[in-house]
Amino acid sequence: MTTPFSGEDGIWLRCQLHAHTTNSDGAAAPAEISAHYLDLGFDVLAFTDHWHVTDDEAEGLVVIPSSELTARAGTPSGEAEVLALGVRELPEPREMFADIESLAAWIVDHGGVPFLCHPYWSGLQADEVLGAPSLAGIEIWNGSGEVLQGSGLSTVHWDDVIQQGRRLSGIATDDCHEPGGDSGFGWTWVRAAERSEPAVLEALRDGRFYASAGPRLVAVDVEADAVLVRSTPVRAVRLRSGPWDGCAVNADPAAADWRGVPLEHDAEGMLAAARLDRPELHRWARVEVEDRQGRRAWGNPFELPA
Repeated sequence: MTTPFSGEDGIWLRCQLHAHTTNSDGAAAPAEISAHYLDLGFDVLAFTDHWHVTDDEAEGLVVIPSSELTARAGTPSGEAEVLALGVRELPEPREMFADIESLAAWIVDHGGVPFLCHPYWSGLQADEVLGAPSLAGIEIWNGSGEVLQGSGLSTVHWDDVIQQGRRLSGIATDDCHEPGGDSGFGWTWVRAAERSEPAVLEALRDGRFYASAGPRLVAVDVEADAVLVRSTPVRAVRLRSGPWDGCAVNADPAAADWRGVPLEHDAEGMLAAARLDRPELHRWARVEVEDRQGRRAWGNPFELPA
């Protein structure tokens, strides 16, 4: 089965897909944000100012002009936000869309890629995500939300949607407003055909990426009865699936392994590879790893072989 790790074509690019400047509610100018992320070792930066397209070239970075737009939703604030990645123009008048689907469809029609922002922080429910088929995916990790409120992780929302039949992709971001305060906590590794904006956007449309807050996924091989995972050194490798299903392998010998076995350890005893049994009840799965600092990386969901 094909995953973003299959084959040898393409290059991996470290992408920050959610960052704000002084053009909306950010504390730093575009050039300062670019310099900051270049220093952090990023390849790609999307400026996502609220209802403003920021286009600022930066040597050494692929800059993707984008925006963060809003739609009416049944949330405590009455709205939801969506990243309009790669959109260079905004609607007039600049006012909230009627619902998430009309916003996501507008983004697609204007050449962009729509990702729903911070479902946990926003208070979104699965039915609102399921009602927006034009979404490319959702933000499963929002660094700023985690730092400020502990509400950055939205994998429960993600799994709920996946279990109901939508194999949405997941991205990790900073949602940076203040460089150094809420930056460097989440990013997305994209496997693009080349180092360019069109190639990155195409890879995001196709799901050729994974999300991370620290560790790297090296390989995910899907076999008939198992999934083989290689990563940078981690303390746990998990195969997530539907309710009452899934597997885990742990580096700590005091922690139980469940339906999986370690294949390789590093010199310090951390896991470098593991074999996880095929889920018993459901036809989908996704990989998740956790390093010794508790930081995670998340692979996108895939269908299991028949």
